Amino acid sequence: MKSACLFAYGTLRRDSHSPMHGYLAEHAEWLGYATFQGRMYLVDYYPGVVPSQDPADVVRGEVYRLRDAEESLPRIDHYEACTSGPESEYRRQTCTVCLDGGQTMEAWIYVFQQSTEGLTPIAGGDFIRFTSR
Repeated sequence: MKSACLFAYGTLRRDSHSPMHGYLAEHAEWLGYATFQGRMYLVDYYPGVVPSQDPADVVRGEVYRLRDAEESLPRIDHYEACTSGPESEYRRQTCTVCLDGGQTMEAWIYVFQQSTEGLTPIAGGDFIRFTSR
C-alpha cells in the first residue's frame, strides 16, 4: 500500500492550524473538499464522527492522497489514538466520500468508536466552521 487517500474532518484539516496538519501537508497531496455520510460530535477540543444512514447527516472534510501510506498511517494512527483494541477512541476504516465535483471515491476515515451519549452534536458537520464561531 504505497499510496492511499484519507478523509480529514477535524484537526487534520488545513484550516485547523494543528501541527499534525503540517505533517499531512508535507506527506500528502490535497485533492479537495468532500463529504461523508455521518454525524459529528464534539468529543473534547476535537470531533468524532460516526456513520449515519440519515441523508441529513453530512460531515464536511478534505481528502488527501498519502504519498507513502505505510509510513504515514501509523503516525496518524498514533495522533488519532487509534489502536486495535475496543478501548481506542477511533478505528480507521475505509469509506465512500463524495468530492465537491460529485465524484465518489474510497478513503480512510477515523470513526469514533466510543459512546456518543452526552456528547454535543456539531450541527452542519463542519468542525472548522463550528470552531470559528
